[in-house]
Amino acid sequence: MGSWSSWLFTPSLSSCWQFLLAVLALVVVKATAMSPWSAFTSFATIPIAMLMGLYMWKIRPGAVLQATAIGISLLMLSLVLGRFVATHPTLSKLFTFSEVQIAFGLMIYGFFASALPVWLLLAPRDYLSTFMKLGTVIIIGLGVFIANPEVKMPALTQYAQTGIGPVWQGSLFPFLMITIACGAVSGFHALISSGTSPKLLDKESHVRLVGYGSMLGESFVAIMALISAVSMEPGLYFAINSPASIIGKTEETAAQIISSWGFNISAEELKRIAQLIEEPTILSKVGGAPAFAIGIALIFARITGEALLSFWYHFAILFEVVFILTTIDSGTRVGRYILQDLLGGVIKSFRDYSNPWANMTASFITVALWGYFLYAGVIDPYGGIRSLWPLFGISNQLLATTALTLAVLYLAKNRKFKYLWVAGFPALLMAINTISAGILKVFHPDPRIGFLAHANFISQNVAMGELPAGINSFEIAQRVIMNDYTNAFLGTLYVALVSLVILLTLKEVISSWQKS
Repeated sequence: MGSWSSWLFTPSLSSCWQFLLAVLALVVVKATAMSPWSAFTSFATIPIAMLMGLYMWKIRPGAVLQATAIGISLLMLSLVLGRFVATHPTLSKLFTFSEVQIAFGLMIYGFFASALPVWLLLAPRDYLSTFMKLGTVIIIGLGVFIANPEVKMPALTQYAQTGIGPVWQGSLFPFLMITIACGAVSGFHALISSGTSPKLLDKESHVRLVGYGSMLGESFVAIMALISAVSMEPGLYFAINSPASIIGKTEETAAQIISSWGFNISAEELKRIAQLIEEPTILSKVGGAPAFAIGIALIFARITGEALLSFWYHFAILFEVVFILTTIDSGTRVGRYILQDLLGGVIKSFRDYSNPWANMTASFITVALWGYFLYAGVIDPYGGIRSLWPLFGISNQLLATTALTLAVLYLAKNRKFKYLWVAGFPALLMAINTISAGILKVFHPDPRIGFLAHANFISQNVAMGELPAGINSFEIAQRVIMNDYTNAFLGTLYVALVSLVILLTLKEVISSWQKS
């Protein structure tokens, strides 16, 4: 498509990539902050993985089965020890981390996972997490089959009709496409499969099993997540996933507001669930991970009883954190590759991937970029990734649209025109849904949906000397307005660039067709 388009698209691709990493890191922060059990078991995977790497590479080269047995045993031991740590008066304080501390811990991990040799940390930790994930998926599937949970969420709530709800605003079409991501189609995985997976595969024949098998496995996880969400009491679901600005910060307030929506829940029940999972609260645990973990724990409690509810909850949290840490380490490494490709055109040393200084510099810059968005979002509810959160689904699915479009280009360039529909049909579907959603998020007239309409709504209130609900000061109002304009600009930019890629691809496809 030409070098100029690469230089135009790559910086925006890199910034979009940073948003995705920061959002995923924020999920880990929310799931493990102020929870010594979750923090201990999650971060124990790092030294365990390094021990496995050293064992397979230095101590007993090639002893994969032995290292695997050691790693899995230590992983299960860390889960059991997590409860001991959480209940110990001294150790619990050592492993009780604030959101800021967790955020910096993730940045440090991301840097070393990107800069260190792949065999020392990234590969063994991801290899270890594979067994954890596959085993957990099987266990969850069997648990759901045995428990046979009842679907308690209505097939269609009032929010499906109005498009305005406490968790998400927007009609099912096209906003569903930018809400449910990784379990269906994900641009993040498209870049991982081209940046990291080829360096870890033994043979080309393994690609189909790893690629298709992994996405089928993740789709199965998405189905389990859906079951866990719809099988819990709707009032409980909304208590977990609604922001504090809507339901308040106390169980009494949350129960009263959620019950007024028609989903009855009591403050005592909210406190009881929090006590059973041994967490201080379950209110406003947005991000998906806590809702999935609580839902799965409640399903398993139907089999084992509520006495093990806390164990199942933290087991599910470990499963999810392991999932996300895998994306953070691989994502940071791929971000480093993208940055080195970009800078390599100016500084030749960045073209050499074996240059340790170039690797560390690119890794540091990559971590600094997504780390800044993460840190700013942790310390400020109106800053950093919190302000860019609405762009997460759009950016991820636009990446998927781009990947499918480039697959069409590849097929056309290789004269495989009879297979164009294989990538072309899903590319068309993604383009229609995602580009429509991106445009509506920017220009929709409803201030609860459109960025520009929301900025205009707040500006009018400020001009009259009033503050909208949920905004406590005129300073915050100005920041929200700026965030809306920033999101509108970036959303428009991403949609325009992807549209340009689609048009250039169509031009190349037509040209290749004519030449053939």
